[in-house]
Amino acid sequence: MENINDKKMIGMSINKTTHKTKNKQTEVSKMSILSISSIPLVMTLGNSMLIPVLPSIEKKLNISSFQVSMIITVYSILAILLIPVAGYLSDHIGRKKVIIPSLIISGIGGSIAGIAAWLMKDSYWVILIGRALQGIGAAGAFPIVLPLVGDMFKDEEEVSSTLGVIETANTFGKVLSPILGAILAGFIWFIPFMAIPVFCLLSVILILVFVKVPTSSKKPLPFKEFIAHTKEIIHKDKKWLYAIFFIGTIVMFVLFAEMFYLSDVLEKKYHIKNIKKGFFLAIPLGALCITSFITGRKIKQDQMLMKWITFSGIIAIIIGTVALSFHDSLWYVIGFLTLSGIGIGASLPPLDALITEGIEKEERGTITSMYSSMRFIGVAAGPPLMAILIKHASHTQFYILSGITVLAALAAFFRLKHDSEKAS
Repeated sequence: MENINDKKMIGMSINKTTHKTKNKQTEVSKMSILSISSIPLVMTLGNSMLIPVLPSIEKKLNISSFQVSMIITVYSILAILLIPVAGYLSDHIGRKKVIIPSLIISGIGGSIAGIAAWLMKDSYWVILIGRALQGIGAAGAFPIVLPLVGDMFKDEEEVSSTLGVIETANTFGKVLSPILGAILAGFIWFIPFMAIPVFCLLSVILILVFVKVPTSSKKPLPFKEFIAHTKEIIHKDKKWLYAIFFIGTIVMFVLFAEMFYLSDVLEKKYHIKNIKKGFFLAIPLGALCITSFITGRKIKQDQMLMKWITFSGIIAIIIGTVALSFHDSLWYVIGFLTLSGIGIGASLPPLDALITEGIEKEERGTITSMYSSMRFIGVAAGPPLMAILIKHASHTQFYILSGITVLAALAAFFRLKHDSEKAS
């Protein structure tokens, strides 16, 4: 009897230890996801937070509207150019070895811009240098998150779910940016610049403490072989890869074009500014944020489901965009922009999951960085092209946007089909 009782006690002790270990692993996993999610949040805040402050910067520095727009543009151009380089480096020297220095560079850039705005009279060109450094840092931060998630989690359901959280953090940054930027600038106009290094430092600490990346047993290929191998992958999978690149670009282009339109309408037609304007902008972006989170949870590893959710999301974007051409009353516009936001929120996590899970670990950083570059092109092109359309094609801009989005729907319907069936 004593032996039986002893065995039971030992069994119970083992079960308790196993349960504690699992709980500890779950906590670490949650903290890892939280830490990784801080990167897109910080990068989004670092750029979008300045958008509501641009009119104040223009007045304080006594510069033209074109010059002030360069504070956003120089950041985007450098990020677009350097994202593929960062992806290549992350495949060869490691994800954290690229992400952490990039966050530090971004923080230094924010510090330079903030100190120049504070202490210098003619600070415009120094601010641009600081913003250029931020763009360099951004290239090696958020784009490396997608392959990092693929490296950390072996289970495809966990990868899809985490990518949904990442997109949610990215979108939450867009929701929070106009409100936070307006609040900080309400104290002193250059404080949004000063906030960037603080956010970057917090993210660096989280990554260092909680993110553990598994080491690869494979040695990286020499540069020439790597380029040839990458071309081979792109050629082999070009049907669905090109489709994802194209869809990602169009979706981000439409998002930023429509947010620019809403910002313009709120200020010029309805005279809504500052924090109140930020809250109105947050309504469609909040819907996008919630939809991204739910979609990431639902898609799991079902690639056929990913295809149809992407296609359905794009259809919702088209409906919401076409409807904007019929009326411009405030709540009508916000209502259909919210529908469009839901479509965008539904389509982004499946695209992230398809490209992350469909590429081998050794090439994942480079390919997903190309995808991030394409998305960044959409981000950079949306506002200026919408400004041109509002000025020269004010009655047809939404039909033009919808026509472009129809092409993305066709790409999702025809080009994602082959890969999904093959994967199934």
